[in-house]
Amino acid sequence: MRGVWSTVVLVLVLAGLVSYIYFVDSKRDPSDTAAKEKPFTSVQADDIEEVQIKSADGETTRLQKADGKWEVGEPVKAAADTSEATTVASSLASLEIQRAVDENATDLKQYGLEPARIEVAFRPKGQKDLKRLQIGEKTPTGSDLYARFPDQKRVFLVSSFLDSTFNKNTFSLRDRRILVFDRNMVDGLDLTSGTSKTRLVKSGSDWRLASPISVRADFAAVEGALERLSSTQMQGIVDPEGKDLNKYGLTKPTGTITVNTGSSSATLTLGSTDNALLFAKDSSRSMVFTIAPVLKDDVIRTVADFRRKDLFDGRAFTATRAELKRGTETVVLEKSKGKDGADVWKSSGKDVDSAKADDLLTKVTGLRAASFEEQAHPSLKSPALIVTVSFGENKQETVTFARSGADVVASRADEPGTAKVEGSGLDDVMKAIDAVK
Repeated sequence: MRGVWSTVVLVLVLAGLVSYIYFVDSKRDPSDTAAKEKPFTSVQADDIEEVQIKSADGETTRLQKADGKWEVGEPVKAAADTSEATTVASSLASLEIQRAVDENATDLKQYGLEPARIEVAFRPKGQKDLKRLQIGEKTPTGSDLYARFPDQKRVFLVSSFLDSTFNKNTFSLRDRRILVFDRNMVDGLDLTSGTSKTRLVKSGSDWRLASPISVRADFAAVEGALERLSSTQMQGIVDPEGKDLNKYGLTKPTGTITVNTGSSSATLTLGSTDNALLFAKDSSRSMVFTIAPVLKDDVIRTVADFRRKDLFDGRAFTATRAELKRGTETVVLEKSKGKDGADVWKSSGKDVDSAKADDLLTKVTGLRAASFEEQAHPSLKSPALIVTVSFGENKQETVTFARSGADVVASRADEPGTAKVEGSGLDDVMKAIDAVK
């Protein structure tokens, strides 16, 4: 009997809850569930040519678009951050009112709207007057922001993510790139640190070290340094006019980075470090700004860091011929077309198992340097293996390998110095040679 009464009680509770929900919903303001209102439906983001923002810290910034480019007009004149300016304009044009809170608000202070915490104004092309929006505090749940138009008494809600979009000071809205250059046009990079000077040049799609030695450069390492340089932003501006360069260690710089693009160049000068920030200056601008100190190590790297570690540029699938000399023995592999049009490998006119030939060439072209020495190692005078691989019609590479105790060293015919080879790669190559014989 007790179980029956429990069930009855639960049914009554459920019925009461449903009735309450129905009652509340029936009394809810229709604006709560109505389609979201878009107050600026006639405005397109591309048509906005002026924006004024008063951030929560009280700073007012004016942005203007001229010839399709955004610029900061006040309180300073500078290039604007295109991404930030575009986001602000797009957010204004697509603004949605979530719902009305108070149609005839008399106490704006409770919403953070007297005075407004943030104020945004904008002017579309062809109009004289600014359209204004005031933004107050977040709602108790934090999901929305109180807002209003200055010429109306209504208080409404907009999405809280707009706080980070509109609450921007001048520094946040200006172009904060430390060096401006066209990545697609870069053909050289000059780096100095103390007495060390490194020059990298681009030839076609390949990078080479031109100084202090002439060797192949690691494409990913160079492009990574350029990406780091192009994406790094200022942390702050400490001297807008650059009146006291000595104060920031810029009269005797700790390093310089010059990006060359054809006949033009852009240079970043690095000064001293203070409070975990590095002082720096773009030679084309007067200001002194700060950046994260790690940039220097990320860009001004050692010659060994920039050198290409792959001993061969070509790969097994592009190889057409390979000659491998060890002692008095020479193994020659040549690629040709079979009757069915498929690639076949031959050695001394006889067919070679293609899988074994491919395995050998994969192991050979996969050999990499772990480190480099400036001088040719004496053991290279008594080589353990000399490999010459042809790729395509005109490309040929020769690498000599030798043993020095437990170490394996190597040298390319077209590069100075010695490379210490990673792991047991040479032993694997020797076994693969035996397998194709």
